Amino acid sequence: MSSAPAHEFKRSLGLLDATMIVVGSMIGSGIFIVSADISRSVGSAGWLILVWILTGVLTLTAALSYGELSGMYPKAGGQYVYLKEAFNPLVGFLYGWSFFAVIQAGSIAAVGVAFAKFTAYIFPALGEKHVLLELGTLRITAAQVTAILLIVVLTWINSRGVKEGKWIQTTFTLAKIIALAGLVIFGFLLAAHRDIAAANWSTGFQLGRLDAGQILPYTGLAALGAIAGSMVGSLFSSDSWNNVTFIAGEIKKPERNIGLSLFLGTLIVTTIYVATNLMYVYVMPMQAIATAENDRVGVAASQLIFGDSGTKVIAVLLMISTFGCNNGLILSGARVYYTMAKDGLFFRQAGVLNKNAVPAKALWMQCLWASLLCLSGKYGELLDYVIFVVLIFYILTIIGIFRLRKNKPYLARPYKAFGYPVLPMIYILLASCVCLLLLIYKPKYTWPGLGIVLLGIPLYYFLRGQRTTASPRQHYDTD
Repeated sequence: MSSAPAHEFKRSLGLLDATMIVVGSMIGSGIFIVSADISRSVGSAGWLILVWILTGVLTLTAALSYGELSGMYPKAGGQYVYLKEAFNPLVGFLYGWSFFAVIQAGSIAAVGVAFAKFTAYIFPALGEKHVLLELGTLRITAAQVTAILLIVVLTWINSRGVKEGKWIQTTFTLAKIIALAGLVIFGFLLAAHRDIAAANWSTGFQLGRLDAGQILPYTGLAALGAIAGSMVGSLFSSDSWNNVTFIAGEIKKPERNIGLSLFLGTLIVTTIYVATNLMYVYVMPMQAIATAENDRVGVAASQLIFGDSGTKVIAVLLMISTFGCNNGLILSGARVYYTMAKDGLFFRQAGVLNKNAVPAKALWMQCLWASLLCLSGKYGELLDYVIFVVLIFYILTIIGIFRLRKNKPYLARPYKAFGYPVLPMIYILLASCVCLLLLIYKPKYTWPGLGIVLLGIPLYYFLRGQRTTASPRQHYDTD
C-alpha cells in the first residue's frame, strides 16, 4: 500500500453510513435523563409527549431544509460553509469558533463522561467517587480519565481512515437502535400498567409545574416560557443531526445521500424518542418520572422492566449509545476545522490530510481541547450556555436558503428544501419564538452563550490580519 499523502478526501461513505452518522450522533444519554426535567416543567403526560413531538417536527423541518444546502455545497465543512456562502466569512467563522470552543468539543466531553458514569455501574472503580488526584481546586476522578481515554482511542481510530470510523459508527448505531427498540418493547410487554397509564393520561394536556403529584398551572406568558425551557433538554438530545454535512467530501453521491440521510436519520430518532417516552408514561407515574434519582429515568424504568438486573441492562445500553455517539462527533467535527484552516481561519496544520485522507492533526487538536474540558468539569455549563446559540445558527442557516435562492439562483440545486418556502419559514418562526422565550425566561441559557460567540469577533479580525495576500500554499502531511 502506498504511504504517499492523500491530496483529497475519499468518497467511501454510502447512504447507510451517512444515516448511521445522523442517528448515532443524535442519540447519546439525553433520552434517558431529560424527561425528568421536562415532566417537572410541563406536569402532564400529554405535554411530555407533545414536547418531544414538537422537537421532532422542528428537527425534521430543519433537516429537510439542509438537504438543499448540502446539494449545493457537497464538500467538507457543512454548516460553516453554508453560513459563509449565504452571509459572509465572519458569520461562518463565528459558527466555527463556537463549534470548536464549546458545541462540538463540549459535546464530546459530556458524552465521554456520560460513558464513564454508566461504565461505573458495572466497574465501580471507574466512577466519579474514585478520586485519583486532588491539587487545590483541581480534582481528577477515574470517570474523567476514562472519558479522556475513550476520546483518545476514538480519535486514534478515526485518524487511521474514514473506513475505520465508519465501521464503528454503523455497528454501534445499529446496536443502539436494536437495544432501544428492545427496551421499549419489553417495557410495554413486561412493565406497562393500565392503572398507571390511566392516571398519567387523566390530566390530558394540562400544563403546569409538577409538585408532589399536583399540577400547578402557570399564569400568563409563563406557560410559554415553561414550554421553551422544557425544550432545552429535548432539543439538545436531538442535536448533532447536522454532523453528516461536515463530512460531505467523503460521502458518495452527496447531492442525493446527504439530504436523504438527514431525513431518514432524524425520522428514526424522533420515532425512537417519542416511543421511549410513551413507554415511560405507561410504566411509571408522572411523579416517579419527575423525581427519578439523579434524573435517570431510563435507569428507573429499566429496573421496573428487568428487576435487579435493570441497572446493568441500561448501563450496557448507555455504554453502547455514548460510545457510538462520541465516534460520530469526533469523526465529523474535525472536518469543520479542516475547512476553516483552508480558509486561513484556523490553525494551518488543521488543514492537512494524512496518508489515510483524513485531517489527523485537526482530530488531535479537537481531542486535546475536549480532554481539557473533561478535566475542567465545565462542559455541562458550557453546553447549557450554547443551546440558545445553536438554535440561532440553525435559524440563520435556514434563512440562508432564502438568501441563496435570491443571490445565487444559478447554482445547481439537485435537491430542493421540502415544503419551501412554507416549512422553512415555519421553522424560522417557531425556533425564533423559542429563542425569544429563552431570552426572557431562561437568561442563564442565553447571555453567556452570546458572550462566547461575540468573543469570536476580535479573534476573526486577528486571524484575518495574519493572512497573507498571496494564495495559501497547499500542504500535505507526510507522516
